[in-house]
Amino acid sequence: MQTSNEQTQEKATTGASRELLTFTLGNEEYGIDILKVQEIRGYEAVTTIANAPEFIKGVINLRGIIVPVVDMRIKFKLDKVTYDETTVVIILNVSNRVVGMVVDGVSDVTTLKADEIKAAPEFGSSLDTKFLQGLGTADERMIILVDIEKLMSSRDMELVEATEGAAERVSA
Repeated sequence: MQTSNEQTQEKATTGASRELLTFTLGNEEYGIDILKVQEIRGYEAVTTIANAPEFIKGVINLRGIIVPVVDMRIKFKLDKVTYDETTVVIILNVSNRVVGMVVDGVSDVTTLKADEIKAAPEFGSSLDTKFLQGLGTADERMIILVDIEKLMSSRDMELVEATEGAAERVSA
């Protein structure tokens, strides 16, 4: 039986090229499947929801759709979280729901060939890598590939659904 790391490596070496939206969080560059991205917006004030986890900044009204907004810098426990002119919200469509993701900035759209993607290293129990699809290399850059579908539908992120429900009850 293959481990998830071996399965990721197999997918990386047997699949075709992948198109990714790359973004920054702190000093690191991350990539997500471009097909999950609905739009990119500048950061704007959100409506906060009482008792939501710290990483859920609140909700925004996007053309009549209440969208929960997750600050990935807080979610990934980065030291410095500042909001400036480069801070953006990536609007995602994952698991048939719309979610906003706050990041430091968007880099570009990058295409990685299968041989440019390596499996994420195993860190044992000290670091949770279940949301990582691997590591990509483009030019001299290292890109951390995030399985955004898995991350946004994980147990702790199910609170996003609860926040959506709370916001809809408030706006009704």
